[in-house]
Amino acid sequence: MKHRHYHLIGIGGTAMGSLAGLLKTAGHTVTGSDENVYPPMSTQLQELGIPYREGYSPQNLSPRPDMVVVGNAISRGNPELEAVLNEKIPYTSAAVTIKEEFIRGRHSLAVAGTHGKTTTTSILAWLLESAGLNPSFLIGGVAENFGVSFRLTDSRYFVIESDEYDTAYFDKGPKMWHYLPDTAIVNNIEFDHADIYRDEEAYRFAFARFVNLIPQNGTLVAGWDSPIVRELAGGSFAPIQSFGYGDPTAGGGGHPRWTATHVEFGADATRFTVMHDGEPWGEAVTPLAGAINVRNCLAAVAAAESIGADRDGVREGLRTFRSVRRRMEVRGEAGGVTVIDDFAHHPTAVRETIDAVRQKYTGRRLVAIFEPRSYTAQRREFQEPYQRAFDAADQVVLAGLFHPERYTEETAINPNQMVEAWRSAGKTADFIPGADEIVQRLVPTLQGGEVVLVMSNGGFGGIHGKLLDALHARFG
Repeated sequence: MKHRHYHLIGIGGTAMGSLAGLLKTAGHTVTGSDENVYPPMSTQLQELGIPYREGYSPQNLSPRPDMVVVGNAISRGNPELEAVLNEKIPYTSAAVTIKEEFIRGRHSLAVAGTHGKTTTTSILAWLLESAGLNPSFLIGGVAENFGVSFRLTDSRYFVIESDEYDTAYFDKGPKMWHYLPDTAIVNNIEFDHADIYRDEEAYRFAFARFVNLIPQNGTLVAGWDSPIVRELAGGSFAPIQSFGYGDPTAGGGGHPRWTATHVEFGADATRFTVMHDGEPWGEAVTPLAGAINVRNCLAAVAAAESIGADRDGVREGLRTFRSVRRRMEVRGEAGGVTVIDDFAHHPTAVRETIDAVRQKYTGRRLVAIFEPRSYTAQRREFQEPYQRAFDAADQVVLAGLFHPERYTEETAINPNQMVEAWRSAGKTADFIPGADEIVQRLVPTLQGGEVVLVMSNGGFGGIHGKLLDALHARFG
């Protein structure tokens, strides 16, 4: 292997930070730059001894790297990128680097879909680990069983979260098109990322092409509860292992091959029987809550089975899986108030996360705090779905838009309208723009025993720590 110096512009993103770790593990020199690097990626980079500079500058390119990896959040006008172009320094994208450095020559298990990618990728990596297959992986979050978001081994298996977001400013196709899928999971498909996909048809096409990339000797693991997945699966040249929790036959398409029966949601675990082609595959126990995680487990089991993973090891992996940071992660408790952090930002993910928390914490008052930070979360066309997504919450706190200047009254959600709709439905609801003000106004109203679920796909002003500090100050 030729040793190279890779420099990553935008190294603080989850995917870029993980790629930095893979490259360092492979023996390359790695440097980077970014703005506003925060945990867990800042911690991971420091622990790996990967130097990065805050802010973008041509000086960050000294000494001159062999290859610059341009993050997908980096656009023309960035001073560091402009220097790369002016100096004719070779550059590429993260997805292409991953493909050529780590996936080519291995069996790629690629996990795609609108919801559940990070959790399902983490489950699958742990199931294969528990089955003795020692997989390499790259995940869009920190898998708690491993304590990291990436790993490089000599295994022939590489498990990768396959994002449909665009690759780079010079490659507007989705990253997942680069990942050479042999075993491909497509959990579900619902229109998202309205900032880069003009409409649902364009979004569907991204997944249709992903399915078309699976070789004939591969496997498509298809979420049968999603009508669009069922439709696109018809274009697969690879055999299909379908999975489902609900009964999709009402919409056509037949029964899924992998199903869950006798599902029991408990405070400490979810139990169900895994069925394959109508026959029991085995009993499953997982600490994960909610119907969405039953589906995620079924997808991972089907993928593991498709490569012949040891069943006893897979079942043990389900039992011992410890989740992913920022996916229903309990950040702490004070005065009986439990503070949970979750990355949910699409209306369906918000609804299913709230439902899962409700199932796990039966009988407790649920306060949902939501920061509309993603492009989808701030768009007017998603306002009503978001209003419905909070049906199972007792109280809703809506934070301010992340970049309100990017929207007009016609294109942005209207927080006051949303709050009025929730109040009309009998909920306690408030629009409180900033994290500090939310903490100041919310904590004095808590009586003890509530579950506070914070949902944001960003740092949200460190609200989780601030909530816990204020709760400790109040309750001791």
